[in-house]
Amino acid sequence: MQENKENPNELLELLLEKCDHLYQENMLLRGKLEDRTDVDALKSSYEKTISEKDTKIVDLEKQVAYLRRRIWGKSSERYIQEDPQQRRIDFDGFDLLPGEIELVEAARAEIETFRERRVKERVKQKPVRKPLSEDFPRIEEHLYPDEINDNMDAWTELEPEVTEVLEYEPGKCYVRKIVRHKYVLKSKPSRESEEKSSLIVTASLPTKYQPIARSYAGASLLAELMINKYVNHLPFYRQIQMMKQLGANLPPPTVNDWFKDTADLLRPLYYRLKELVLATDYIQVDETTVPVINNEKHKTVNGYMWMVRSVMDSQLFFHYDHGSRAQNVALSLLNDFRGAMQTDGYAVYKMYEQKKGVLPLGCWAHARRKFTESLKNDKSRAEYALEQIGLLYEVEREADDKNLSYEDRAKLRESLAYPIMVAFEKWLVREYEKVLPKSPIGKAIKYTYDIYHRLTRYHLDGRYRIDNNLAENSLRGLALGRKNYLFCGNHDAAEDAAVMYSLLGCCKAADVNFRDWMVYVLSHIHDYDEDYTRDLAELLPGNYSRRNS
Repeated sequence: MQENKENPNELLELLLEKCDHLYQENMLLRGKLEDRTDVDALKSSYEKTISEKDTKIVDLEKQVAYLRRRIWGKSSERYIQEDPQQRRIDFDGFDLLPGEIELVEAARAEIETFRERRVKERVKQKPVRKPLSEDFPRIEEHLYPDEINDNMDAWTELEPEVTEVLEYEPGKCYVRKIVRHKYVLKSKPSRESEEKSSLIVTASLPTKYQPIARSYAGASLLAELMINKYVNHLPFYRQIQMMKQLGANLPPPTVNDWFKDTADLLRPLYYRLKELVLATDYIQVDETTVPVINNEKHKTVNGYMWMVRSVMDSQLFFHYDHGSRAQNVALSLLNDFRGAMQTDGYAVYKMYEQKKGVLPLGCWAHARRKFTESLKNDKSRAEYALEQIGLLYEVEREADDKNLSYEDRAKLRESLAYPIMVAFEKWLVREYEKVLPKSPIGKAIKYTYDIYHRLTRYHLDGRYRIDNNLAENSLRGLALGRKNYLFCGNHDAAEDAAVMYSLLGCCKAADVNFRDWMVYVLSHIHDYDEDYTRDLAELLPGNYSRRNS
């Protein structure tokens, strides 16, 4: 950089004189403005001139402040050994000089050549799978081709093919070493026999040993990873750290790929589950939020996961449609359903009042919650409402204690619960006129009265439940999970999570051991790939439990 030949003190004094001169002109202009009789006519032009001079004063004051810092302020360069080439950061004015522009352009061009060279030299390396550690205990399994069984003497054994799969059992990892023996015919076959048999035969690898093609993850390891995340709510990165303690170094991208592949493997079973649940005549529906990363907004947003539960056979599934909670999602999801549908008071479900073949039911637990929240606002009315709802629940407890049949439960509701509900409805109508509509008690009364026809329908059939609590209980696992792993990476990951939550939720509902079921399904699901006479529903947790009981 060129040295400033002018004395900084002289330049500072010159700038101060300019500031003082502009200030004096500014004051004169203001005085003239006040003395003028025709103030309105000249006000606009004077104010414009004053504004321009004020702006220039501010700019000059900034320059003065900078020079003061340069002359009298602290400088870190004082403590740096002087460069023999006289290089230092200094300014010859605020505009780039022609020589400086040339240097900048030359430097930029050379830096661009560096970047281009690096791009050309950078070769995308294919990931290389590291061999499994020799420290793992190994269990060998030998497989032989079927072709050699008839005449062993006609074949010569070659070097076998070895496949190693990492398996997991509580507390340790081990390697399943699968040795597939290979043979070649001793003599060259004739043309006729050549058509029937190849020269070299190798034992095939059963899919139960390798659920995911070309992967070293065994069914037990995949089951452990999925169950720990979607049942025990452990994020993958924590599990990877835990696996390191067992000697297994699992790369995070590989584990994420395993998750996607496992979800894809189970997706046909998930679709079959949805068909079966929606084919029943009594379901409960609820929805909850799940944080999802929005790449466009570069932040997490709340998406909605829908849950549909078949009450009578305790099967359920989760549904994710780009995080939407809109009416069109409910329409497409429940389009073919016919029967009783129990929900909360969400306005979307109101449309099913007009749909033929659907009987909407309400949830007394949601209504009770509204009155509990209004206790501080209007204690007497809220306590009365809670007492009436409590009487309805007492009828249900009595039916449970006596283990009544569905028919007898309906009769008990008709004789005891129905009169309570009639009286309570009249109370709602009377009291709503006496309270403020926007107050907590007013909102509670309005919420309950608006869906009262849905709330009271449960007494028509002994199978129907008084509330939607079974559905809400099924959402608790998801609520715990989102507090631990925080978010889903994108919409596809949320859809994959819906698959896992659905099938593992069915395990919980059917009281099936998560690990045993998952290992069995991952080991046998490929059996259904080409045999279309078999029903995938055989693999669902409820059927698995009955088959193994």
